[in-house]
Amino acid sequence: MHIGPFELPNAVFLAPMAGVTDRPFRQLCKRLGTGYAVGEMVTAKPELRHSRKTATRLNHVGESAPIAVQIAGTDPAQMAEAARFNIDHGAQIIDINMGCPAKKVCNVWAGSALMQNEPLALSIIDAVVRACAPHNVPVTLKMRTGWCASERNAERLARGAEAAGIALVTVHGRTREQGYKGEAEYRTIAAVKAALRIPVVANGDIDSPAKAQAVLAATGADAVMIGRAALGRPWLGGDIAHYLEHGTLRPAPLTTDVASWLIAQLHEHHALYGEFIGVRSARKHIGWSVAELAEGPVFRAQMNTLTTPDAQIAAVSDFFSALAQHHPRWPARFPPVPEELAA
Repeated sequence: MHIGPFELPNAVFLAPMAGVTDRPFRQLCKRLGTGYAVGEMVTAKPELRHSRKTATRLNHVGESAPIAVQIAGTDPAQMAEAARFNIDHGAQIIDINMGCPAKKVCNVWAGSALMQNEPLALSIIDAVVRACAPHNVPVTLKMRTGWCASERNAERLARGAEAAGIALVTVHGRTREQGYKGEAEYRTIAAVKAALRIPVVANGDIDSPAKAQAVLAATGADAVMIGRAALGRPWLGGDIAHYLEHGTLRPAPLTTDVASWLIAQLHEHHALYGEFIGVRSARKHIGWSVAELAEGPVFRAQMNTLTTPDAQIAAVSDFFSALAQHHPRWPARFPPVPEELAA
């Protein structure tokens, strides 16, 4: 599969998630088999361009290609300038955010709120594509099925995006109104795929290899994108890619391997954010990694009392070493595929 000039190793993508898919997490997911990962959302507002948060999100040191950056905003000129700014700072693919349902984003008419204003949405797409064209940087689009159940306009907007030069479209199978509630639907994604010649990626509730295969079959999509299901399971993308290629499940990872992956991520996380912020922001990644374990709540409470990188890493090492004595392999828990997809 290709995005512009970039050939991807497989058709399993990691979704951009603000505050989650930072460089250490993206790199780990890709190392464990995810084919492609998009960076966290970066605002197009020039006054925030040099904030600490934005500077951290634009740190691509050591990141494997292709480096994809997602931008969000409401002004075509600002979005075009944001694309150029990110290209100057290492971006090789620009993704336009028209899928984020967060109130703080939608309240300023960015993210999925743009789907309510198709002329503005298409103006932004056109401006960004034009800004990226001289640099041979492909532009992708992530959106929802629509604003609400009665306004599912993803197919119409996707047609316009393709005509404007978008290289790939990702559709999350929920409306903005749904947020992350309810179940994703895939009929709209199938309609978008049938309408376009460019690649289409299916996103929403893909939490297992079998579910990924079922969604691809139901939609005809070219790839799948996983989001929340990868939290605490950075190897999930690799599991899905293996299943799609070979039709068999990989063995659950060794608990000692899970520990080494998490500790490596923590070292990179602390280096990126610094000691004070790094220790505190790493707690969520540690919490996700033990969320399904009976011992998880007690361990998470312990994590919240630790304030140095060395103490945090030592606690993780001790916890996983003890766990490995009773559970040599990580518990693999895949939810069942819904009947309508399994049929």
